[in-house]
Amino acid sequence: MNSPAPRRVLVTGAGRGLGLAFVRALLARGDQVLATCREPTANTALRDLLPAHPDRLHLLALDVNDSARFSAFAADVGAHVEALDLLINNAGVLPTGERFGQLRAETLEATLRTNTVAPLLLAQALAPALARGRRPCVANLSTELGSIASTRQFHSPSYAISKAALNMAGVLLGAALAADGVRVVNLHPGWVRTQMGGPNAALDPEHAVHDLLQTLDRLPADCHGAFLDRHGQPLPW
Repeated sequence: MNSPAPRRVLVTGAGRGLGLAFVRALLARGDQVLATCREPTANTALRDLLPAHPDRLHLLALDVNDSARFSAFAADVGAHVEALDLLINNAGVLPTGERFGQLRAETLEATLRTNTVAPLLLAQALAPALARGRRPCVANLSTELGSIASTRQFHSPSYAISKAALNMAGVLLGAALAADGVRVVNLHPGWVRTQMGGPNAALDPEHAVHDLLQTLDRLPADCHGAFLDRHGQPLPW
């Protein structure tokens, strides 16, 4: 199912994995895409897409951990598009090897900064552009590991805690942006074969992104922070 009209979409963490799959799928749909990562001009996969989409793909440098630059980044976005229809907060980190008894504050804090604080503050900086969009939406890439109700074992604590906090950030964003008609959703993409998900994951990025985009196409106007799987089914908090 395609969108009724081309959208103006910003994707964070667009240099690989799910982010890159989002960029490719959105371009295939005819959307205008602002693809961000730390060094986009050094990213061969993104650069290779430019010749076929010179007017619809824009590569923007963004370090999501440098929130002090978000206001300036919002101005950069405004130089390319007058409004945003969709913000995909995809950039994230998954620390490995964490064990109870050996947890480090630095790891927890860095993960929260990337996975929770950055999406919230970036959405805040881009809120005026989203308010001018068509059926605008903020899509936060969450995970079922952030479901408190489903947790049964000690696993990936920094990641799980940061994503549970991201779900709350999404609910708060939904309340803050509802008056401007901006929808907000927290999405679990499934276990995906990326650098983060590993080679044994069940889904390829293209399949996951296809399902996620279909869910975004169907998202109702009163979605203000729901926690859904890639098919649009609610997940337990």
